[in-house]
Amino acid sequence: MLSRIFNKGSFTILGMITLLLLAGIIALPSLGTDPDAVQAQTEPVEAQAPAVIHNTWTSGAPIPTAVAPSGGTAVLKGEIYVVGGCVGNDIIADTQIYNPVTNSWSTGVSLPSPVCNGVAAVVKNVLYVIGGGSSPGTCGNTVFAFNPKTKTWTSKSPMPTARCSMGVAVEKNIIYAIGGVDVNNDRLTTVESYNAATDTWTEEAPLLVGKSEPTVASVGKTIMAADGYTSSGDTGDNESYDITTNVWTSLKSDPTARNTACGGGIGSMMYIAGGYPGGNPGTPAISTNESFKPSKKTWTTLASMPQAAMFAGSAVYKGQLYCISGLASYGGTAINNVQIYQP
Repeated sequence: MLSRIFNKGSFTILGMITLLLLAGIIALPSLGTDPDAVQAQTEPVEAQAPAVIHNTWTSGAPIPTAVAPSGGTAVLKGEIYVVGGCVGNDIIADTQIYNPVTNSWSTGVSLPSPVCNGVAAVVKNVLYVIGGGSSPGTCGNTVFAFNPKTKTWTSKSPMPTARCSMGVAVEKNIIYAIGGVDVNNDRLTTVESYNAATDTWTEEAPLLVGKSEPTVASVGKTIMAADGYTSSGDTGDNESYDITTNVWTSLKSDPTARNTACGGGIGSMMYIAGGYPGGNPGTPAISTNESFKPSKKTWTTLASMPQAAMFAGSAVYKGQLYCISGLASYGGTAINNVQIYQP
């Protein structure tokens, strides 16, 4: 009899404990806490980076002062520097700096003198601005160097050939100034290299075709110079330069002959967007966007620029092509667009 009552009471007590546990009124003693489990419960889950959508264009914050062309455009310490430039008939010395991470513009130290139609390149975190004109109708050979540590510009050894509207590339810390036009309006085959470490210039093998406003890009260990304006008009001429052998080689021409396009090398490809197809004042820019793969010797048509542009500043940053400002039509007013292409 007693055993039956005890058993019945045991079931009753166990039932009550279960109900109290479920209600949260009593709790079992802790047998230890897993720190990793607690951290996983308390730390916020990091958001995954958005998936890359290829062959697309996006827009960045507009440049404060639209220029076309600039005195040079290049990437320095994660920011894109647009130095000098033409604003209508005026030539400026301003330095405008775009931060791709914050999508914002700031003002940098102005050039020692105004420059338009020059080129810019970076070697060991120093920005070099080469050639161009300081007043309408002029082409110079000045070389200015900007050190971001001291925030100062200094003058370097002048380029041997005064010229405007060149292409530029950097290989093994050597700057190559390619083609261009002189004050006599001659389209040049001239190629000269600048060694920043010794502040000296060297004449290199000339282009096969003399041209100004080419699209120049480094692809692998090769420098490519496509398109441009020759003494007989626009060209799709495409050449590659081997810095080891100092030899230029003719490649398959761009199916779209043009000059003043936006372009650069990304991975194993050269990209060329927009440009001027030739014609009288008022001729609109083109929006055609193409890539050239040297290993396959093929051109591919890609997504067109949202806003057709010529004379846009070009920069490549983290696998994207930035086309900054420019003209929508020949002789027109400069536009302030920042167009970003994701291959």
